[in-house]
Amino acid sequence: MAAQKQDNWSSEAYQNSASFVPKLATKVMQWLDPQKDDVILDLGCGGTLSSPRYSTQQSTYHHPDGVLDLQIGQVLSQGSGTLHGIDGSPAMIEASKKATAETGLQGKCTFEVLDATELLSHPSLPNGTFTKVFSNAAMHWILRPPARRETFFRGVRDALAPGGRFVFEMGGLGNVCEVRAALLSAIGRRIGLAKTLEVEPWFFPDEKWAREMVEVTVGGMEVERVEREWRPTDADTGGIEGWVRLMAKQFFEALPEGEREGCIREVVDVLEVVCAKPGGGYMFSYVRLRAVVRKV
Repeated sequence: MAAQKQDNWSSEAYQNSASFVPKLATKVMQWLDPQKDDVILDLGCGGTLSSPRYSTQQSTYHHPDGVLDLQIGQVLSQGSGTLHGIDGSPAMIEASKKATAETGLQGKCTFEVLDATELLSHPSLPNGTFTKVFSNAAMHWILRPPARRETFFRGVRDALAPGGRFVFEMGGLGNVCEVRAALLSAIGRRIGLAKTLEVEPWFFPDEKWAREMVEVTVGGMEVERVEREWRPTDADTGGIEGWVRLMAKQFFEALPEGEREGCIREVVDVLEVVCAKPGGGYMFSYVRLRAVVRKV
């Protein structure tokens, strides 16, 4: 029997330290432009999850307590469209299912635990059936293993119907550079930089990389629109420490257990100086890469 993959996510911790992720998705949602008859596949749907509180009367894409998939579901409920969300985290899938049940959208939004790099071989996702594939704040995790990047994009291409569009937003080159520097320095001093880079869970590419992967390496798709935006983002209620403990958990797991808390404290102390805002609070230097890709 294969060993069960560790789930590094908690929906409660996400609400405390990263609820701003779906709240800042206004632009990529505008690019997605969901229509009532769309058949949508959401990759890494945990990245669209915000607070479980949701008003079914709310239809705008920037509702402060919204869940993006449920907002999309409200549009789909006006027609024949459906949304299927996948995520590698069982905890995030359960939270998504619960939020959907509370709003009566089970018939429009379904969810399952699935690695997004396994689209090519998954029988429940028939090829060529989705008018749109969507991903928000997930691909910088999904694409971390270099060997799985091409497979991921081939799966997206094959899932799309002819003329269908893949709309995504992810961390781009330069994302949270101050956090990466603090982590690589503190952990690298303990286990070496090379080993630290091996356990780093993120991949932050630029526009050129995305275009070459889609149009040249994989083919059958073309980039209609792509941009990279610096978007300074205030820390959530969990502050610097909450973000570091949640998002950088895999870094610290490479250390002996007895050294982890001291290293976390070192990283947090540095970042609370570097990221401090003069008027109070903290800011992360988020850089977002977003694109619209069409299957040709």
